[in-house]
Amino acid sequence: MNPKQLMKQVQQMQAQMQQRMAELRVEGSAGGGMVKATMNGSKDLLAVVIDKEAVDPNDVEMLQDLVVAAVNEAARKVDEEMQGQLGAMTGGMNIPGLF
Repeated sequence: MNPKQLMKQVQQMQAQMQQRMAELRVEGSAGGGMVKATMNGSKDLLAVVIDKEAVDPNDVEMLQDLVVAAVNEAARKVDEEMQGQLGAMTGGMNIPGLF
């Protein structure tokens, strides 16, 4: 295969992945759904929803831990989703430096 053609295909794949990242939305939750975090494929935090019952002025640390856990779960889901999409696009080939 022509190296220029291969490079063009890699650039197209990269553009497709960037588009998918921008469109992707995942939600992570903690505390049985009392705290939810929504994130896009670029790992920008888009929203945090906190159930009123999770708010206890005497236990702020628990709420902080739930927010961190929900955000971390959302980030993990982004990684899993993008890895799956990348694998599907490349047919399982590992292309160093693609992303």
